[in-house]
Amino acid sequence: MAPTQEEQQNEAGRHQEVGHKSLLQSDALYQYILETSVYPKEPEPMKELRELTARHPWNIMTTSADEGQFLNMILKLINAKNTMEIGVYTGYSLLATALALPEDGKILAMDINRENYELGLPVIQKAGVAHKIDFREGPALPVLDQMIESGTCHGTFDFIFVDADKDNYLNYHERLIELVKVGGLIGYDNTLWNGSVVAPPDAPLRKYVRYYRDYVLELNRALASDRRVEICQLPVGDGITLCRRIS
Repeated sequence: MAPTQEEQQNEAGRHQEVGHKSLLQSDALYQYILETSVYPKEPEPMKELRELTARHPWNIMTTSADEGQFLNMILKLINAKNTMEIGVYTGYSLLATALALPEDGKILAMDINRENYELGLPVIQKAGVAHKIDFREGPALPVLDQMIESGTCHGTFDFIFVDADKDNYLNYHERLIELVKVGGLIGYDNTLWNGSVVAPPDAPLRKYVRYYRDYVLELNRALASDRRVEICQLPVGDGITLCRRIS
């Protein structure tokens, strides 16, 4: 059946909200989730950073509010203390993590752009959690290689969150699987990639979506066949896959 004019208009209007990252077909339903379950419980510093980030021209890169809430809950459930984040942007997911960790918790945070991180840093400092963060500017792979070569970091991380260059996700995975502890979690963001993972080859996609889609598809296949992890892929935000190391 062909879509009605109203349906076509609704589809054209989807995802116009700043920073909108929901895969739900109904904007109204996503707004309901935000207004009913997310925003009323959102810590004030996270609200401030979310609103600050919404004014940035690259705001689509930020972690969505519902995913921030999800990460915060997961970290508390697993009693995480030593964590890592690859891809920081202005630090919304980083702040969600820092607020969830105990006072002596630690986050190794890596991003190629310190300027974006420093946009959110005053909010993080005001929240009283900046002391938990070790920020490193530059590519993450050389840092990961150094950690592995040192022999002192194997199996020491409780949780690792990756929201960075999709063409390196598999390169990250082969290193992170050594650094996360058995029973620990690695979270890969954007694993449904704007829903493009099920789009036909000739579908009209934005240039950056089409460019990275094959890398995301390759990652999803690799994680599904990786015997070292149990996985759970969820349609939160732009899709997040949790990998629990089992060997």
